Amino acid sequence: MYVNEGIRAREVRLIDHNGEQLGIKSKNEALDIAANANLDLVLVAPQAKPPVARVMDYGKFKFEQQKKERELRRNQKVINVKEVRLSPSIDEHDFQTKLRNGRKFLEAGDKVKASIRFRGRAITHKELGQEVLERFAEECKDISTVEVKPKMEGRSMFLMLGPVNEKK
Repeated sequence: MYVNEGIRAREVRLIDHNGEQLGIKSKNEALDIAANANLDLVLVAPQAKPPVARVMDYGKFKFEQQKKERELRRNQKVINVKEVRLSPSIDEHDFQTKLRNGRKFLEAGDKVKASIRFRGRAITHKELGQEVLERFAEECKDISTVEVKPKMEGRSMFLMLGPVNEKK
């Protein structure tokens, strides 16, 4: 953002500190008006013809902007992707343990990536891996939605689950 002497335009459409339009003024005239009010001349719309400049306290303006950004950052919800690794020939107890972990991640608001790594000749039976992933999705369907259906990527197959929105 261009301020005071940093403004290159010869003429600007000037808006005073109360928000009233003062019309088109030369850069020097606008700087004098800003100096008389003990404020800064700030270019707010450099693309306009002529550019729009405003008389304001630039330091206060920057502080307010930073405060808004901090507030927005504080209200952001960070969504992590947690991974649960399964295998095509997983036993029932192991599956229940992985399922419990996946459900815990989903309830915490994180996304879950359930993946199966095929080793050796297991890659010839992709349908077994797909069945395990579909069962995992089915068991979690009350608290999650499938974002990415099971798909192969190299020697592994994965599926993405996202937490179900509470705001419906």
